[in-house]
Order: sequence, then C-alpha cells, then structure tokens
Amino acid sequence: MPRKTKITIYYGPLSWFERKVEESEGDGLLEAVFQHDEQRREFRIVQDGVEPASRNPIERPPRLVAKSGDYASLNEHVISNFPGLIRTLNPVRLDLHNPPEQIRTHLVRAFPDTAVKRYKYPTATRQTLADLRDGFASHLVGQSEVREALLASLYPLTRSNRDKPVVIMFYGPSGVGKTETAQFVNGLLGGELMRKQFSMFHSENFASYLFGGRHSEASFARDLLDRESGVVLIDEFDKAAAVFHSAFYQFFDGGVFEDKNYSVDVGRALIICTSNYASEEEIRSALGDALHSRFDALIPFQPLSASEVRTVISDLVDRQFDKLDSNEREVLDPENVKQRLDILARDGANVRRLGKLVSEVISLLLVEALLGGVANPE
Repeated sequence: MPRKTKITIYYGPLSWFERKVEESEGDGLLEAVFQHDEQRREFRIVQDGVEPASRNPIERPPRLVAKSGDYASLNEHVISNFPGLIRTLNPVRLDLHNPPEQIRTHLVRAFPDTAVKRYKYPTATRQTLADLRDGFASHLVGQSEVREALLASLYPLTRSNRDKPVVIMFYGPSGVGKTETAQFVNGLLGGELMRKQFSMFHSENFASYLFGGRHSEASFARDLLDRESGVVLIDEFDKAAAVFHSAFYQFFDGGVFEDKNYSVDVGRALIICTSNYASEEEIRSALGDALHSRFDALIPFQPLSASEVRTVISDLVDRQFDKLDSNEREVLDPENVKQRLDILARDGANVRRLGKLVSEVISLLLVEALLGGVANPE
C-alpha cells in the first residue's frame, strides 16, 4: 500500500510560490510523468531458460512540483484522473501552483488532508491614501478632481472587514492619463500590474479566454490567479462586445470570477476599467443597467488645457535632455525645443503621442547640428 503523500496547493503569483518551495528542491511533476510513461513503454526480451533480470525498483520521489503553466502539457484524461496519477507516482510531497479547479476538487476528495495556501495580495491602507493624496500631482498633470474621487473610492478598501473589490470606471478622451493613474496607484501598493487590453482580443478567441476553453488555453481566470498586484486594470473595456458583459456580473459584484477550468476570488482588490466613453449616460446606454450599476464609481477624465499640455511638454523635454550626453546638450537649447513644440499645445495634441514627438524633434535638431544642414522638425 502506498505511503501517504503530503499535498499542498498554492494559489498566488509564481514568484511567491517559488519562494515557498525553495527551501527544499523538488523534481518537476511533468518530468516524473514522462519518466513513468517511458517505463511503461519499455520492452523486455526474455529468452527461454534464462532467468529474467529483475527490474530496478522505482524510488519514491521525495518531492514533486507543478507550476501553473505545467498543466497545459497534461492530457484531459490525466486531469480528470489526477489522484490516480499521484497514487501511481507516490511522491512524499506534492506542491501544486494554481491548478485547475477540477484537480483541486478531485485531490481534496481523494486526499482529505490536502492543504491550501493563498497569497495575500496588497491592498489599500490609510497610508496608501496619504501617499496618493501627496504624490498624485507629481505623477499626473491636471485631473485634480480625479484625485478626490479616487481617494473616496479607495477608502472602503482600508476597512479590514471588507471582503470584496472596489470596481471603478475611468472614462474620457484618449491620452489624458487614465492608464497612467492606474499604474500610479498600483505602484503605491506594489507588485507588477495585471493589465489586460480588451482591444487585443478578437471575438473568436475572446469567448474562450473569458468563459474558459481547453485547460491548455490562456484564460482571464488563470491570469487573475497568477497576478502579483492588488490592482486589476482592464484597459479599453468599451471594446468588449455586449455578449461578453455577463462574464463580469459576479466578478464585479463579489470579486469571484469562474470559468470552465478555474475559480478565483480576488477579495479586496481594486478593479479599474478604462474607456473612451464621453459621459455616464453613454456608459449606461452601452453597458446596460445590469453592468453599469455594478461599478462603485465612474470617474471622468477631462481633456488637458493648453497650459497643462505645455507642462507635459516641458517635463518630457527636460527628461529627454537628461538622457543626452554632454556633447549633445551643448548644441541644443531645451527652451528652443519647447518653443518649437508649443504649437502642439495650441492645437490640442494627443498627449499619449507627445513623448514620441519630443524625441523626434530632438533627434532632428541633433541631425541638423551634426550634418550642418537644414532639418525641419515641424
């Protein structure tokens, strides 16, 4: 009878899982499975009258480890009979990272002593609110009303008895700081931001990504499990077709996202959706009352004024000059560069493109100085 296997399931980011299991090295579960399959396929030739050599006994693995991406290499029948695989391999310890829900369910039923450990994601505190209040202006030009609305929206996350996320919609024109604001808030909490751009997904694969397809395919739920951050940023939420809105009802309501293969509870996370909607009425019309009502706050971003765009340009030019070597700085005047770019402020340039335009103007002026010719950076 196989001796008992100590099983621990870890839910959280890969970096955390690797720290948890690094104190004692283990073999990969996949390698153990492949080795076992090779042994099963092994042919032995036995001659008449010759005593067959005894097989070398298979040593019991001291520890097997599987990471979240490993399960994609296992066939469906292996996933559905995972406890049978573990009984066959019979490791002393088994550490699993973000397994599909079917594996967890079968293991807990077959091995009642299975332990489950969950990563504690960073969440907002009162210190976070203070850092947001004091640092907002240095990270974003304008949008002072956004800061006040964001502080009010984040406050519920500081309550220890809260067990569900805060869901916010940032809306307004492109290139005015919606994504940058989400990145700033995440920087206060720590961890690499989980950012998903819904415009990147086409309808033919978006359904399986949201609702779950084969366990080997990418999915939103698995990405939620693998994330490091307490902020979930869904960029360009308005690009998702209405047929997919129902996938977010339970997620926005209570923080639980389930698909065919995974179940995730994000707890006290901050979920930020960005869009180019122009008004709350447009949001309600596009999303419908059922989804619109699930947002805790709808925060508008305003177009930047000409003076605010000039401030952005000035900051970008100064940063670019800091990267130049001494010879390059000698032939350029930063104030001249800012004057050449002033027309962009008067014409209401897309702020998102300003960084590229500043780099282009500086490069053209450097070429002009190098070649002694005439370059037109306008």
